[in-house]
Amino acid sequence: MNKLTKYMRRYWYAYVFALICMVISIALDMLAPQITKRIIDDVIVGGNQNLLIKLLIGILIVGVGRSIFGYFKELTFDLVSSKIAADIRRNLFRHIQSLSIQFFDKTNTGELMSRVKDDVDKIWNALGFVGMLIIEVVIHTSIVLYCMINLSPKLTIIPLIAMPIVACIAIFMEKSLGTVYEEISEENAELNTVAQENLAGVRTVKAFAREKFEINKFLSHNKRYYELNMKQSKVFVKYNPYFQFITKLLPVLVIIFGGSMVIKGEITLGTLGAFTEYSNNIVWPMEMLGWLSNDLASAFASNKKIQKILKETPVVKEKASVTQLGDMKGTIEFDHVSFTQGDKTILSDINFKLESGKTIGIMGATGAGKTSIINLLQRFYDVNEGEIRLDGINIKDLSIKEIRSNISLVMQDVFLFSDTVTENIKLGKRDVINEEEILHAVTNAQAKDFIERMDNQYETIIGERGVGLSGGQKQRISIARSLAKQTPILVLDDSTSALDMETEHLIQKALNELDNTTKIVIAHRISAVRNADEIIILEDGTIAERGTHEELLQAKGLYYKTYMAQYGDYLKTSTIAV
Repeated sequence: MNKLTKYMRRYWYAYVFALICMVISIALDMLAPQITKRIIDDVIVGGNQNLLIKLLIGILIVGVGRSIFGYFKELTFDLVSSKIAADIRRNLFRHIQSLSIQFFDKTNTGELMSRVKDDVDKIWNALGFVGMLIIEVVIHTSIVLYCMINLSPKLTIIPLIAMPIVACIAIFMEKSLGTVYEEISEENAELNTVAQENLAGVRTVKAFAREKFEINKFLSHNKRYYELNMKQSKVFVKYNPYFQFITKLLPVLVIIFGGSMVIKGEITLGTLGAFTEYSNNIVWPMEMLGWLSNDLASAFASNKKIQKILKETPVVKEKASVTQLGDMKGTIEFDHVSFTQGDKTILSDINFKLESGKTIGIMGATGAGKTSIINLLQRFYDVNEGEIRLDGINIKDLSIKEIRSNISLVMQDVFLFSDTVTENIKLGKRDVINEEEILHAVTNAQAKDFIERMDNQYETIIGERGVGLSGGQKQRISIARSLAKQTPILVLDDSTSALDMETEHLIQKALNELDNTTKIVIAHRISAVRNADEIIILEDGTIAERGTHEELLQAKGLYYKTYMAQYGDYLKTSTIAV
């Protein structure tokens, strides 16, 4: 857990204060047996009644002092561990946000949720209550042993024999628990993933009547999680009786051997009483070794998982010194761009130049590489060959923030946050978009009418992922969000697929009026791209055809076949009618 030391060093002063309080509290605790010794030897055996009141007041002072310093000790540990846990969680989340899309392609959401929540909580526990007790056990045991040796070196041999035995048992138990905790952590992530996917896709589950299958799937992981926790419990149950036996036997042996020493006159009765109290004081640290080892092993396993994520680095990286475009015009150029993922070629030798204010339409079958062009433009991934340029500058020389802040994207898979309509539309430039711009954007996106029919209109809370809205309504809010951002580049990735033809026509009309905006329109419908300045047709990751709507129809290739598939029946009907 060496990575945690940087967080602990930040609050070193608080730890020092907590340790001082701890030492004082333990020292006061160690005074109590000494007062007991005086009561037995001087008051009970010696008959000095005058000392009794003073000694009883001493016990009261010790109790009050322990309570005060114990309170500040626990409060400080709790405050510091809470702050460290918040720092770890914040930095972990920021690091996750900084990672490239490739990381999220291979990592489940449920696993990340487990790391950010459950695993950080376990470290929090280790740095707080558990960590405090571990330190207290060490200090407490050291002071108790010192006091025992002062009272009777011979009797101290008994706890000195017991302690290494208990330590060895604790080490064996910790080794057994280490592997189990890693497995539990992994299964916890799996369980979260299954639950998260099922709840997010509950409508699909119900639509396909898969409730029973999903329940069985969840139960299988739940059973595995239960079995691992039972395995953990069995390890704990196996070793815990040894702790209990040794800690219960220790005071008995002290009384037996100490009693014989009192009879022989080697120690006083008060010394035996004090030593017995010390032996009881050293019992609880021994008893807690198993539980503390248990929780510490869990924290180590969790820290290991978190460190694994923190070691991940972004695949897409910015250069140390980037070029600032400032006022971007929006000229886009793909120069012999190729892109592969693993052994699969996604795009090969893609060439096109889109001047500022112009529109390009991209069509092709599913999996042809249309969306990959957008992913590369936004640097979600980097090209393997060739260059992508914005206003003549390689995007690798620009900051990622500048690239993405100058592109408005309407994604194929619409994602709306569980927030108001207004907040979803302001997402791109939350602090600068005013009400007039929001109204203008929703009007152009043909979303104004249905939004204003809602009970709370623009302050209506949209459910998670847009629950409660139709597919077309979600697409129109997504389009409004991109229009409100007002960037020099607008990308529409199959953004009108859920709209009726009339609504699509009105939106297309509004988009065509954006003269100073460079537009990339990815679509399956001819109607979405027919007015583009250039249309390219992708097939197997390469440009199979390119040209204007009329040029491509005359070529009678892939574009023509798509056109006839969409409009053939209408054209035949029109011919018959004529």
